[in-house]
Amino acid sequence: MKILVINCGSSSLKYQFIDMQNEEVIAKGLAERIGIDGSVLKHQPKDSDKIIIERPMPTHKEALQTVVDALTDKDYGVIKDMGEITAVGHRVVHAGEKFAYSVVLKEEVMNALKECIDIAPLHNPPNIMGIEACRQIMPGVTMVGVFDTAFHQTMPKEAYIYAIPYELYEKYRIRRYGFHGTSHKYVSERAAVILGKPLEELKLITCHLGNGASITAVKYGRSVDTSMGFTPLEGLAMGTRCGDIDPAIIKYLHDKENINVAQIDGILNKKSGVLGISGVSNDFRDIEEASNNGNERAKLALDVYVYKVRKYIGAYAAVMNGVDAVVFTAGLGENSASMRSAICKDMCFFGIELDEVKNKIMGKEADLSKDGSKVKVLLIPTNEELMIARDTMRLVSK
Repeated sequence: MKILVINCGSSSLKYQFIDMQNEEVIAKGLAERIGIDGSVLKHQPKDSDKIIIERPMPTHKEALQTVVDALTDKDYGVIKDMGEITAVGHRVVHAGEKFAYSVVLKEEVMNALKECIDIAPLHNPPNIMGIEACRQIMPGVTMVGVFDTAFHQTMPKEAYIYAIPYELYEKYRIRRYGFHGTSHKYVSERAAVILGKPLEELKLITCHLGNGASITAVKYGRSVDTSMGFTPLEGLAMGTRCGDIDPAIIKYLHDKENINVAQIDGILNKKSGVLGISGVSNDFRDIEEASNNGNERAKLALDVYVYKVRKYIGAYAAVMNGVDAVVFTAGLGENSASMRSAICKDMCFFGIELDEVKNKIMGKEADLSKDGSKVKVLLIPTNEELMIARDTMRLVSK
């Protein structure tokens, strides 16, 4: 069985083509500048050089056709024809309260996704465009939706309800949803394998730390709390997002700066986080370099980031009445030994003891905790595409 995994942005289409017999990626790539002059596909077959294909792609349909043409090309393709594509798994950011699991994308599901556009205006429209393009190019091929929000649908009501008039929740479904669910699910399942225990017996805190960042409390295999909320703006300080702030700041900025809500939203989403504090960059490598060179604002940005992560870890240990392992994943979590070290420093009260020698590793699965540490510290590279492919195969196999 071969699964095509699709992740559509507004002007991009990222894909992996996976042979599920051995879960091997046999091709992957990225179509960029969809709907813009200079459209290009970067196609990478397994064990071959990257292929650059320049072709007009006015819509996602043309982009997807270019992907299929690359996969089936007689010189650099990896399959003879489209009939070898068993199913397509689509990453979809927001499914609201509709779905707690991945589902086959039937009409009623598509209608539900369209109803969520108001609460995910940047993400759901391109996701839907990708699905509709696949339906046109590959009629008859099963399409599966894997939702970023689904894993967090197990949160108890006290964890997701905001303390606003309840009728606003009933009317508009304003509540905490959480994101990065596919990543949190994948690394929690891998953690159970590494620890040699059933997932249903473990209390895990999974830290997806990158330019966008979230932390999830996974108790016995179920998400019981997560740091992102109604949108990905809530929670940790991130690359450009502010994370948790006093909501009264919005009105204060409106009055003092004489700017509208859209402008404030732009500040909070695109000009805040470690970029806003440091004034240097949203790239942690640049900020760490600046901090090492004596830039006080860069140091402060890192301190704020670390503080927020530590605070959530402490809170989630309390929520679950204990923790068996803390998992680091995503770009920063996988590759920054210094940030992992800063986050775990002086957390032996919780039983978290990091081994600084083991911690020097980057981008590979590893147990980073000291021998005898009550709480394990794990590094697990995320693999959202594989998680999507697994869910797709499971549904197709049924």
